[in-house]
Amino acid sequence: MKFKSKKDKLFHFLILGSNAFLVGITVFVLITGEAEKHEYWELVLILGVVGLLFWMYFGTNYELSKDGLMYRCGPLKGKIGIDRIREIVKGKTLWVGFKPATSRNGLIVKYDKYNKIYISPETNESFIEKILELNSDIKITE
Repeated sequence: MKFKSKKDKLFHFLILGSNAFLVGITVFVLITGEAEKHEYWELVLILGVVGLLFWMYFGTNYELSKDGLMYRCGPLKGKIGIDRIREIVKGKTLWVGFKPATSRNGLIVKYDKYNKIYISPETNESFIEKILELNSDIKITE
């Protein structure tokens, strides 16, 4: 089952604001002609960052199957076996660590002995229901 990532207002502001600013700079430099020919590689780099941010904005999702939890956030992707997940902390935000997420107040998935990953499915409850169907031994905490 696939789950889209929830996007909160802070994430909207950061990604869309950053992209608008970077595209604005690029358009301004191109219109005014202030860039020398050898400086165009910088504009390509700026547009690459814009593309990466949009990829992360639109390409963040999670998939649950019998094999495990698969996550994608732009170029970042991975898989965690369902049997490796030991606990899910609901409604918290992981401020440090690996976060393929686009919102606050998501889920902290603890797996193996010390590993954690932060995800933000659209609805935490439906994600937890589905993962408990696959492995009822997972501990859910708030």
